[in-house]
Amino acid sequence: MDRGITDIDTLIREEKRLTAVESYEEAWAEGLSAGIEPEIMAEAAIATAIAELRRTSGEESILALLERMGERVVSGEFDPDRRFH
Repeated sequence: MDRGITDIDTLIREEKRLTAVESYEEAWAEGLSAGIEPEIMAEAAIATAIAELRRTSGEESILALLERMGERVVSGEFDPDRRFH
């Protein structure tokens, strides 16, 4: 199967995303096991991510990410009751 560079880049980005999700899920489970409330972990994770993006990419990158995430929340992507068919 012949794939273009864009296809390969997309596959690499998705693999990185899945690895990141796995790492965060492990850290989340460790935090819960340590008795840390989900709200505290979420705030710490979001603040850490925003600070790192600010350092590496600037405010525009942060605002774009927050806008995309807001759209995903509104669309119901994170709703635990959402059914996929």
